[in-house]
Amino acid sequence: MNKIRIGIAGYGKMGKIRERSILDSDSTELVAIYDVKNYKCSKNTVYCSSFDELLSLDIDAVFISVYASISANYVIRALNAGKHVFCEKPPSISFNEMSEIVKVEESAKKVLKFGFNHRFHYSVMEAKKNIDNGNLGKMLWMRGVYGKAGSIDFHNNWRNYKKYSGGGILLDQGIHMLDLFRYFSGDEFECLSSYLTTLFWDIECEDNAFVTLKSSNNVVATLHSSATQWRHKFLLEMEFENGYINLDGILSSTRSYAPETMILGKREFEDITFAMGKPQESITYYEYDKSWSLELEEFINAIHGFSILNNGTSNDALEIMKLIDSIYKQ
Repeated sequence: MNKIRIGIAGYGKMGKIRERSILDSDSTELVAIYDVKNYKCSKNTVYCSSFDELLSLDIDAVFISVYASISANYVIRALNAGKHVFCEKPPSISFNEMSEIVKVEESAKKVLKFGFNHRFHYSVMEAKKNIDNGNLGKMLWMRGVYGKAGSIDFHNNWRNYKKYSGGGILLDQGIHMLDLFRYFSGDEFECLSSYLTTLFWDIECEDNAFVTLKSSNNVVATLHSSATQWRHKFLLEMEFENGYINLDGILSSTRSYAPETMILGKREFEDITFAMGKPQESITYYEYDKSWSLELEEFINAIHGFSILNNGTSNDALEIMKLIDSIYKQ
């Protein structure tokens, strides 16, 4: 089986993360990198001075990890050049932009995948199995908190300039939680209310987003996405007829959101005197994060035709951007 020859556009934090997973894979070969800054590449990797130069090379696929404001343009250009495309989130800065991508994808006949790596965390995959087996019954509601502390230079980060990012903490980090809402419920949501505000940082975008959603199956979900959570926090609580699943913590390179756990509780022992509200729980700890490599593997398998994309599809991206548009408009 021939290795998939890959180029990377955008060699910042995410570009370097993708580089590591590509180099570690036996199925891929990193051919070239393009970035506005002139990086010195390894002896086996070509540095390109423009995106067009990257697209002109003998590569099969492009990984796009550029500013959100230009990612849609890069995706369209890469598809039109006959390349398979993997694009980081956010997939675009609006639903209209994402709709244009979908039109091009339909005629390009190439694999297009978007980076929602949280779906490939072991706790998330195990939670999905427990939900899909039906033992917990109907989903009732979800409550998500995703917050980070920012940094001493947070106000200077490109993500907080709308001309580069398109939005603030909701589009940057909250988008992961919105994707998990869709993933676990298997449903689409409408925005009932949203309050986006800048509480602390001297930035152009929101540093806190408070959102209430409802699905077509009447699952209610609330999200608090924050850049003023001074202790990094990831928590997703999901309640069902027969119990609950809590995902508390998620592994990252800094491990500042660790530990990653899945708490499974069953609704039982409802003695009205003492035991009510104290169900039996099981807690599973996860020590490894292979989400980047598992995400790459799904992309490569789809290119080879071994399987279809199940995660990070253009439809996932389109629905997410429709929802985010409605949240910002609220």
